[in-house]
Amino acid sequence: MTNSKLNPKVDEFLSKAKKWKEEYEKLRAIVLDCELTEEFKWMHPCYTFKDKNIVLIHGFKEYCALLFHKGALLKDTHGILIQQTENVQAARQIRFTNLQEIMNMETILKDYIYEAVEVEKSGLEVDFKKTTEYIIPEELQNKFDDIPALKTAFEKLTPGRQRAYLLHFSQPKQSKTRVSRVEKYVQQILDGKGLND
Repeated sequence: MTNSKLNPKVDEFLSKAKKWKEEYEKLRAIVLDCELTEEFKWMHPCYTFKDKNIVLIHGFKEYCALLFHKGALLKDTHGILIQQTENVQAARQIRFTNLQEIMNMETILKDYIYEAVEVEKSGLEVDFKKTTEYIIPEELQNKFDDIPALKTAFEKLTPGRQRAYLLHFSQPKQSKTRVSRVEKYVQQILDGKGLND
């Protein structure tokens, strides 16, 4: 690992890490050994090949992980890739709970990283679910029936914004909570804005 490849923002991230510091440093060394460019995106070390995101290092309370941006396209010959939630379509994680696990898997991790680079070189893309494949919650459909302009405004939103709303409105188990969520965002949808705009 040559120092010219090190990104100062990642150095700062590592210096402030309270948990997973040794694990992050080992993952960084492994990834940089695969000739990727070190960047800092989404508040985490991110590694690219020709400006395309390949893998990100991040940590949670219970584990730290390598997140492959197009992990769904990897063969996963060792069965170690994890889909974070059912709504994550492209990314997959390899999780670790200690430094020894990372050290034991170094060769396998490099194989996965090289495969991810090959996927990027080949131009393969993840086939995302269409917005029409998502179920419209009954509570939203009722609002569409009451306010036709709302349905029109919703259909004018980008597919990503539509998906975000559909997922947000579908999450609660109780109908009254779903109704409340829909009510809260009616005006925002009418204004042509997304959930986080």
